[in-house]
Amino acid sequence: MLHRLNPVRLAYLREAIDTHWGGTATDFAPLKGRSALDVGCGAGLLAEPLVRLGATVTGVDAAPENIAAAAVHAAAGGLSIDYRAGGVEAVAGETFDFVASMEVIEHVADPARFVRGLAGALAPGGLMVLSTPNRTPLSRLAMITVAEGVGAIPRGTHDWDRFLTPDELTVLLQSEGLSVREVRGLVFTPSRGFALGTSTALDYLVTATWG
Repeated sequence: MLHRLNPVRLAYLREAIDTHWGGTATDFAPLKGRSALDVGCGAGLLAEPLVRLGATVTGVDAAPENIAAAAVHAAAGGLSIDYRAGGVEAVAGETFDFVASMEVIEHVADPARFVRGLAGALAPGGLMVLSTPNRTPLSRLAMITVAEGVGAIPRGTHDWDRFLTPDELTVLLQSEGLSVREVRGLVFTPSRGFALGTSTALDYLVTATWG
């Protein structure tokens, strides 16, 4: 499922990066000279493309086995990524130009504390992008009843009650002094698969900056 979702997320990230730093679609390495943090990096599905976009990348994940797999895969591809096991506290005291956390906040016990940690890791002038499922009847049907029911996602992966609405996530970000610049929907159709859209009923992406 994540492999099917990742190209859409990457397209949005590239668009957000170009908009924030004034780049163009023809720039080969729009993050050259910048640092990037991927929180909840898993096995490196996002961290590796960020390196290819020119960033110096740090990836953190709460599961040590994910970090081990990510490190092996990066090494096999000749990519240098600073992988660390743990939560956002693994980078306490450090700041990054670009902070991403894809499909993670819905799994944490304390979303407000998690957002506080992300904000603390974002450098002045930096860009943050988050994605998460919305708490709607559609997300319950699609992600839990259907996806977990047929085994596309391991059963028990999600707790629908922990899903955040765009308004709730916006409040958390604003409480840390961040401004939400855009909320964009992630939609799914059997014919097209995942795509960016106007509806946030299933899943959505948020960009935030300081001020």
